Amino acid sequence: METMKLKYTGELRTQSTHSASGITIITDAPVDNHGKGEAFSPTDLLCSSLASCMLTIMGITANTHAIKIEGTSVIVTKIMAANPRRVGEVKLEFFMPPNNFSEKEKVLLENAARTCPVAKSLNAELIQTISFNY
Repeated sequence: METMKLKYTGELRTQSTHSASGITIITDAPVDNHGKGEAFSPTDLLCSSLASCMLTIMGITANTHAIKIEGTSVIVTKIMAANPRRVGEVKLEFFMPPNNFSEKEKVLLENAARTCPVAKSLNAELIQTISFNY
């Protein structure tokens, strides 16, 4: 079965529909690339996918080891590169809740983030700068 369907709706906008749930996401080209910037750009979603995947795998690890990470947040900064135009670096700054994490828990969670499927699927040339604030 298909995972999603996309449609180009004009004016540098796309609409993606998740087949199983029917949830829809739109993208716009960014202002610095001929667009309106009224929604996430495709490269914004790439960076958001990376952060979301890291949080999800951290959540699985947390559930497995009875670690509380609810309230964890991430600030994502996308840095574009040229020739060819691409995402050159993604900076991800994690803010962990005040749960007095042990060193073992920190290692487990940070390893989970760094080895999530999206992180492992991206080109090795894409710099992933990751920091954790406990």
